[in-house]
This record gives sequence, C-alpha cells and structure tokens, in this order.
Amino acid sequence: MEARVNDGRDISGDFGGSDVRRAARRDEAVRAAVEQGLLGPGTPIVGLLDVAGIRESAAALRAAFDAVTAPGTPVLHAFAVKATPLVPVLRLLHEEGIGAEVASPGELALARAAGVPAGRTVLDSPAKTPDELREALTLGIAVNADNPQELGRIDALMAEGPSASPVGVRVNPQVGGGSIEALSTATATSKFGVALRDEGAREWVVRAYLDRPWLTRLHAHTGSQGIPTALMSEGVRETYALAEEINERAGRRQVDTLDIGGGLPVNFASDETVPTYAEYARVLREAVPGLFDGRYGLVTEFGRSLLAKHGTIVARVEYAKSAGGRPIAVTHAGVQVATRTVYAPGSWPLRVAAYDGKGQPKEGADVVQDVAGPACFAGDLLAVGRALPLLEQGDYAAVLDTGAYYFAHHYAYNSLARPAVYGFTEAEDGAGGGHGGGNAGTAFATVRAAQTTEEIVAEAGGAYADALTGGFLRGETGAV
Repeated sequence: MEARVNDGRDISGDFGGSDVRRAARRDEAVRAAVEQGLLGPGTPIVGLLDVAGIRESAAALRAAFDAVTAPGTPVLHAFAVKATPLVPVLRLLHEEGIGAEVASPGELALARAAGVPAGRTVLDSPAKTPDELREALTLGIAVNADNPQELGRIDALMAEGPSASPVGVRVNPQVGGGSIEALSTATATSKFGVALRDEGAREWVVRAYLDRPWLTRLHAHTGSQGIPTALMSEGVRETYALAEEINERAGRRQVDTLDIGGGLPVNFASDETVPTYAEYARVLREAVPGLFDGRYGLVTEFGRSLLAKHGTIVARVEYAKSAGGRPIAVTHAGVQVATRTVYAPGSWPLRVAAYDGKGQPKEGADVVQDVAGPACFAGDLLAVGRALPLLEQGDYAAVLDTGAYYFAHHYAYNSLARPAVYGFTEAEDGAGGGHGGGNAGTAFATVRAAQTTEEIVAEAGGAYADALTGGFLRGETGAV
C-alpha cells in the first residue's frame, strides 16, 4: 500500500510513470533508512535526496530546450544554487550538464568546490561588492549588473584590464506579480534590475549598451513560485524585444545572449510534475519564436523545479498527544527545516505522508490531526487539521517535496541541529546499503553530516565566551 498524502488521493497509478516511480523510490528509501539505522530514536530526523530523480529532472530540462532551439544554439542551464546549496548536489548537476547561478561569495565558493567551471557560472545579486565583482571578472564568470551604480563599478574594473567575463544588465520588465508577493520579481516596485517602464529607464539601458561594446547579454527573471507560465513568458518577450531594439540601434548583433532566469513553479499538491519543462519551452516558443531561431544564446536559472520533488524530510514522532479533542503528532521536523511553511502556511503548504515505526507506509483510516515540530513556540506546525492515518509514538512523518529551500536552509531556532542529508539510489545486486547493509535495494551516500552540539556551540561564539565580560581594548576586536 502506498502512503497517502494530504490531498486524499492514493498516489499509485494516478500520475505519469516517472512520478509513480519516484513515489515508490521514496517509500523504499524511508524503509531502508530505518532498517539501516539512519533513522531511529537517536537520529530522529534526516533529509533524503533521490539521485535518480535529480538526474531525470536535469535530462528533462536539457531535452525540453533542445527540442525548441535551432541546432547549434549555445544553451547554458545554470542551477540557482540558493535552492539547494549543497556541494554534492552541485557536483551531481554539473555531471548532468547543469552549471551554477550564484548570488553571493558563499554560493560561488560552493560552486567552485563542486568543480563547476567559471565559464558555466553566472553571478547575480542586487548587492555585489567591488571585491565580488573583481573576483568574478578575474575568473571569467558571467556577470549581470543590477543597476546603474553597479555598472559604474564594472566600468572602473574593466578599465583596469580586459576580462573574459560575459557581462549584461538585469532588467525588470514590470509585467506584474503572481500569487506570492515575496517571490514576484517583475512588479512595478521590485528591488531587482532596471525598471524598464520607469521614465527614461529604457533609453538609459539602450544607451548603456551603445556606449559599452562589451555589454553582450541581457537578463530578466519574472518570478518564482506562484508565477504562471504565461506571465513568465511575457517577461521573456519584453526582454527579447529590448534586445532586438538594442541590436537594431547598434547596427549589429551586440546582445548575443539572453538570460531568461528560471522560476518554473512546482506542484506541491500531489506527486504529479506540472508544469513540465517541455510545456514551458513550448509556451515560450509560441510567445517568443525569435528567441529560438539561433540568433541568441540562452541561459536559464532554474532552481526549485529541479530539486523540490526529489527531497523528503523524514522525522520521528517523539510523542503523540491530544488537545481539544484533536490528535497532535510531535515530531522533530518544524520551523528549523520548513521555515516558510511554518510562518506562511497559506503560501507554502506541504504534503505529509505517514509511515510506521519500520518505515512502511502507514495503514488505517484517516484521522484529522496536527503535525507539530520541536520548536518552543505555538506556531511550529507543519500541518493543521490534516487527514492522515493516525501518527503514533515511534512512527515517522515524511514531509514531501522538500528538496529545495527546506532542509538545506536551516533556521537555528532553539539551537536545533541541522539534520544529516543523504542521497539515495537503487543499489546493485549484492551491493548492500552502504550504511550497515540490511537492505540491498537502496544505497545511501552522505551529502551533509548532522550538526553536532559542539558545532552549535562553536557557531554561537563558544571560543569567545569571555568576550563581553573580560574587558576591551580600544581599537581592537574581541575580548582581552
């Protein structure tokens, strides 16, 4: 029996073949994690990543754009590192032909540690420092300038010496927002890019290119979760039209590459993958046919859509109780791993699947219950009034579709430790489980070790315990 989730549907046989296989792999991985000791009383929470699923998504993305672009068109799919900033994930995607889009020195360091070449890396950020820009231009990393002041900094750096970096300007086509305001990046007042419909802005952008022959890219990103594909394509169409205008006025093909961002929304309501990359690529081709005729190289920056469906947080039910007649399962997964869902459940609802103490999908009639986290505040709830087989002490609650922006984005409420993250794949016959055996069907690899209490103390200034009580010396940093 497959685990049932919050939409009340049995996932078996109801979706596409790859979606059903992914759900089956997830069930097997939960069982294997319990059998192999990755989950249990002493390790009550882990993150699991489906390696086969990640590979499938990367292949689907490449195939979708290969199907609509002219032969020979240079296309770089750069994964938005912020979605899952884990070095082994970036290495896996790199091996699958996916580059990296970074937005900070930390993300750039992660991409470099994963072996992503500079030529397959793009730097986007609304607050790049001169040192960050200098490093990117020295390494040959593509840079998208966010605003006129940043472009002025790049002018100064380019005057110091030539750079192999492709450079562009990020624009805000101001085509409107979606259902989640915080993720709508093409509104009239979005903080990102040059607002094209503001008075004089479009002419400033065109003039900026005409005055700088080394500006060869144009970048826009309409938004993320909550943005319909029609609105995304409208933002791309506006950006394409601007590139055409720049090239016409320059009298040559100065803009040779369009970075169309990412933002494909994820279906969190079921295991079905909708919309697909193929569907989005077809929408783009219909809306902006000239984008795919071979005159422009393309860059994409997808993040959530590549990873979300391939990650699962699994947490042990430490206690089962009731309040006001409603059962409450108190688990080890809450605000520390699902911050967006806890603080904005209306925008970020997540499905929860119930497993028994052996990691098997839980049987039994659905019971309306709450699924709570371990943090010490009343709102730390993953699900409220959710119909699931009754979760009991020692069972496991699996929080689905959490491969992006969840367990890799730890929120240290109550100094709760970051959980371990494991990638899983089907083991070859006789290969064992890689973490103590016991299940030859699934093998695990450590992606990130669980945080120790010693590491928590170190992060909290443990080495400087006397800093505020031992006196200060003028002009020096720290305690004396």
